[in-house]
Amino acid sequence: MLKIFRLSAILEGISYLLLFSLSMPLKYWANISEPNIYIGYVHGFLFIAYMLLAVIFSVERKIAPKKIIMLVLASLLPFGTFYMDQNYLKPLSAS
Repeated sequence: MLKIFRLSAILEGISYLLLFSLSMPLKYWANISEPNIYIGYVHGFLFIAYMLLAVIFSVERKIAPKKIIMLVLASLLPFGTFYMDQNYLKPLSAS
């Protein structure tokens, strides 16, 4: 479960960055909205998957409420999922 959750965190973070660094500028500066649609769909799916996996992971590992809030907030911040992966999830996989 941890490997799947870590993968979802990384993929969600990549899609979030692509959405804001590639497709949003194309949509608003170059009036090209198609990439935003597709990247938005992918990001939406990955965001929902990350949230569901965060809940499942938290219940499975009996994570403290503070850590659950941090996992949720990480998905809302650029580079947040990468930070959580390196500082919280990766050490869990080593033990």
